[in-house]
Amino acid sequence: MKTYTHVDYLWDDAHAATLADPVERLVYRSNLLGSDRRITNTGGGNTSSKLTERDPLTGEPVEVLWVKGSGGDLRTSKRENFASLYQEKLLGLQHSYAARADKGLKSQAEDDMVGMYPHATFNLNPRATSIDTPLHSFLPGKCVDHMHPNAVIAVAASANCEALVKEIFGGEMAYVPWMRPGFELGLAMQEIARARPGLQSIMMGQHGFISWADDDKSCYTYTLDCIERAAAYIEEKYAAKGGDAAAFGGARYRTLDEPQRRATLAAILPWLRGQVSQQRRFVGTIQDDAAILRFVNSHDVPRLAELGTSCPDHFLRTKIKPLYVDWDPQGEDLAALKAKLAAGLDRYRADYAAYYAACRRPNSPAMRDPNPTVVLIPGLGMIAWGKDKSESRVTAEFYNCAVEVMRGAEAIDRYIALPQQEAFDIEYWLLEEAKLQRMPAEKELARQTLIVVGAGSGIGKETAHRLSREGANIVCVDMKREAAEATAAEISKKLGIGIGVAGSGISGCGPAIGLGADITDRASIRAMLDEVALAYGGFDSIIVTAGVFWPSDTSGRIPDDKWALTFGVNVTGSYLVGDEAGKTWREQGLKGQLVLTTSANAAVAKKGSLAYDTSKAAANHLVRELAIELAPLVRVNGVAPATVVKGSAMFPRDRVIGSLAKYQIPYTEEEATESLVQKLAQFYADRTLTKSPITPADQAEAYFLLVSQRLSKTTGQILTVDGGLHEAFLR
Repeated sequence: MKTYTHVDYLWDDAHAATLADPVERLVYRSNLLGSDRRITNTGGGNTSSKLTERDPLTGEPVEVLWVKGSGGDLRTSKRENFASLYQEKLLGLQHSYAARADKGLKSQAEDDMVGMYPHATFNLNPRATSIDTPLHSFLPGKCVDHMHPNAVIAVAASANCEALVKEIFGGEMAYVPWMRPGFELGLAMQEIARARPGLQSIMMGQHGFISWADDDKSCYTYTLDCIERAAAYIEEKYAAKGGDAAAFGGARYRTLDEPQRRATLAAILPWLRGQVSQQRRFVGTIQDDAAILRFVNSHDVPRLAELGTSCPDHFLRTKIKPLYVDWDPQGEDLAALKAKLAAGLDRYRADYAAYYAACRRPNSPAMRDPNPTVVLIPGLGMIAWGKDKSESRVTAEFYNCAVEVMRGAEAIDRYIALPQQEAFDIEYWLLEEAKLQRMPAEKELARQTLIVVGAGSGIGKETAHRLSREGANIVCVDMKREAAEATAAEISKKLGIGIGVAGSGISGCGPAIGLGADITDRASIRAMLDEVALAYGGFDSIIVTAGVFWPSDTSGRIPDDKWALTFGVNVTGSYLVGDEAGKTWREQGLKGQLVLTTSANAAVAKKGSLAYDTSKAAANHLVRELAIELAPLVRVNGVAPATVVKGSAMFPRDRVIGSLAKYQIPYTEEEATESLVQKLAQFYADRTLTKSPITPADQAEAYFLLVSQRLSKTTGQILTVDGGLHEAFLR
């Protein structure tokens, strides 16, 4: 077996031998290639195999091109992610294209061909095929890999790419200058392959490369060979120029130490999120590893950042260029950084509008959001933005790839970017716009980060799960951090996305994280909110479900310390959360929601729960006071449950038994806890008008309504979810 330094060789002959279906072998090859981010980026690249199938109509053998369909990721692709087309029909489309192109309608012909691919579909396969289909169809190999390795793109994005291809590959790899992916590029490659029998690879200027062979293992191995050769050449030249110490012209600034970095980012991120979210809200991801810090701290970063990315796959996510802020982390303070960011954002938006105006076509879609999706700050690292956590992480990944491309290109030559018009024509391609329009509508709480305090159990846990289904990022907070982390893990597992942990870094967290906080301690609340800023860039809404209940003793009294604890959690804690979060909401400048938990007991005086009931009455009024204090930016409301027994942390077995005894409800000590809980819940239900037990899910629905825009004009109100407890009716 060959050994590689710059890629991983993962082919397993024993496993491949178990795959009798050639399509499954294509899937296997694709998954191996996609699993190594040095070979291709998330969602990037495509693979294919030309296979003999039996025509479902004629029963005759026909050649079918199986190629990765539009969208999806090679690492996780399955059979259903591949399109299947009659190879003969695809080749026949060349005549149709030529007829259109000969009339001077080459650009329109490219788009027309995409509309023709469905007519070549084999066996009613519903998967839409890729715009790269001609590249796979028109090349001679039975198996074709089109990859976007950083090392190869570094060669492709070099000023003297063609000469470098000859130097590195000795004539084994051909070269084709930049062309937009599609029919014309496929035809150009076909001519190159015909003119050079035995050729197995072509470098695609400023894009990537394509390789082929007549069996899947040989194709996989040859693809790795090409990447290995390019990477080895780059690393040799890089080392000769001084390696990391000399990269990008050497260091101009020094990195702040980790505590300073985290404190600065936590302070600036909510404000920055508000600035880039003026049209639509974004979620952030920080990358501050050694590689990205080496880049943002360097002498050459202003020049290279302004050039933008080269590979089309990159700038579809990262926009034409990032925003670089020339801030001295050792000599300037936070106020200076904020001022430079503000000026930089204004300049960036103006530049983007000028780019659109200069490059737009008569039929171009309307200008998209002009805010940057990548921000580079010396001493701190990179902040990437996206519609959700997943997209912002991919944006960070793509710009990280771009940095690696720049590093390689500068090591062997001089990095160049695509001309602006070419970049624009990719970014605003009508086919790409049509793909965006076909995407499902965003979920109701998409683009938002919601904090649920008390998410470790009961109502809070149920609420966290309910809100996650609506597309929000969920921050699960609990006094017991491990309980919060467990809820976050459950949410992540349900969503099929990796479990998140708090902190900065490109792999820092997923759609849910678990944090610990004591809401009676302002410093603990601020530390938690700072963790949220580092994880997501900021937050939109907070729900407080945390609470304590301490019953009176048999004489009707409650210890002074337990009285203080009850008010400390149920009233002061909610106030501190709202007051501390208000600072962040004002920094962001984005509308938000705060929902506190009160109780039906707030309106019903009864024996045995003096501290709890009076604290909840105070919480009712706290809702109204905070609604005034935080207006007009934040809506503040409350949810008032009646007694929730099932799933509540406030009702351990001993309290359930105590309540059953208090109300003289028959039970036995041997009964299962679930049976005891059901008896008590039904007792409380029978006191209501609906006669149904109140559940955590009932409460979760109320919290969802209040953080959504369904009640967007409601603030300072208490939404009662008590099954119809007539004693609590307003009077």
